Amino acid sequence: MNIYDLSAKNIGTELVEELWKKQDVRIERIVSQGETSSWYEQEEDEWIVLVEGEATLEIVQKSPDQVRTETLKRGDTCLLTAGTKHRVTKTSVKPPCVWICVFLKRK
Repeated sequence: MNIYDLSAKNIGTELVEELWKKQDVRIERIVSQGETSSWYEQEEDEWIVLVEGEATLEIVQKSPDQVRTETLKRGDTCLLTAGTKHRVTKTSVKPPCVWICVFLKRK
C-alpha cells in the first residue's frame, strides 16, 4: 500500500483505515478534507504523524481551563497520552490531511 494513494478512495468524507492491529497496538491511516471532530478522551496512547496537509488540534492541559492549540504541518508528530482530552478544529482540503496514527493500549 502507498499511504499517498487516494485514487481508489471515496474522498469527501473522512476516511479511516486500519492498517495493522495486534494485541495492544493498532495503526490507522486517516484522510481528512476539511473535517473537524468533537472532543476525544481515549484510553490509549496515540502517536500521530501528519504525512500530508495541515491540521489544528486543541489539547486540554492538566487544568481544564488551559487549552493549547497545536498546528501540525507535513512531517510533524504529536503524542497524546491516554486520557488527554483533544479535538481536531481544522484540516486542510488541498492537499488533504493524511495522518498515520499509532494507538497503544496501556496495561
